Amino acid sequence: MSWNENAFTKKLNLIYPIIQAGMAGGITTPELVAAVSNYGALGSIGAGYMTASEMSKAIRDTKQMTNKPFNVNVFVPSAETTTLKDKYYQKALEAIKPYFEKLKVEEEPVIKNYSSIFDNQIDTILEEGADICSFTFGAPAREVVSRLKEKGIMLIGTATTAAEAIVLEESGMDAIVVQGSEAGGHRGNFPDTKEEVSVGTMALVPQIVDCVSIPVIAAGGIMDGRGIKAAMAIGAQGVQLGTVFLATEESGAHPVYKEKIISSDEQSTMMTKAFSGKYARGIRNTFMEEMEKRIETILPYPMQHDLTSVMRKQAAAQQDPNYMSLWAGQGVGMVKQSQSATQVMDELIRKIYTGTKG
Repeated sequence: MSWNENAFTKKLNLIYPIIQAGMAGGITTPELVAAVSNYGALGSIGAGYMTASEMSKAIRDTKQMTNKPFNVNVFVPSAETTTLKDKYYQKALEAIKPYFEKLKVEEEPVIKNYSSIFDNQIDTILEEGADICSFTFGAPAREVVSRLKEKGIMLIGTATTAAEAIVLEESGMDAIVVQGSEAGGHRGNFPDTKEEVSVGTMALVPQIVDCVSIPVIAAGGIMDGRGIKAAMAIGAQGVQLGTVFLATEESGAHPVYKEKIISSDEQSTMMTKAFSGKYARGIRNTFMEEMEKRIETILPYPMQHDLTSVMRKQAAAQQDPNYMSLWAGQGVGMVKQSQSATQVMDELIRKIYTGTKG
């Protein structure tokens, strides 16, 4: 059997066991998702913060560009979404007010009800007929799993520990993305998992492979064919890549964000709770460094995300990367230029066969 043929690729009818990560915030345009799926891998819509109408449009637009399977990624809501607002909100607002003034932010932050948003997202996925649905930040309720499985939708969970992986398998997931600490963006850990968990991909994957029976997808620090081969060698049936697609021509990332991706190296990233209240890896900037000194003022996720969203939006409008969330993994230094998603896929596959650079 060839390296790219296994239970995972057969179940999804993929040529290549590669998932383009569902990066939220407008990065995963229909053009990017479709390009990856059309290549024979699995594109993903990062729908974590989308409204039902935004998700519906993204799914329909993607279907106009591909008849291949693609994934829709959503965030399992935390029970803390609104309960701590009154206790800590004013303190957090005072800490961030100088940044609002610096950037001349006039829009007021709005704290959203993510439990309601999630319920509407699931309804939309069922109505629009997505092929695959993946979850981050926990295991969905059994009722959600049952509703999606009744429609034949394949389900993928995200784990950062073996204990989380076991819960995901028991909940009815068909595969698990195992996220190592090298990964860009938010840690996919469950709400009741200690946030300081930081196990690397190469150490985590074989331990989870040994304790679950469903396919394991490796994520975190994988940037080329060599990384893909290494992940498959330790038991993964597929890989999930995000950072390598951030600066592509089809990516919806802000031009300043793309420039920072291309100019960064392996030492450029750090973990932070500053932007969202949940640990995430991104390119180091002024806001991240200064908020490290005021960590006690940061709201729990996702309230901090809502609080800083107007600041990040204004910073992007002013092309100021010091106050934007520039999520990226530790392999960011391997992105040297902007290419099409097809060119990125070409290089990934070529290196699997050649093992050389480029």
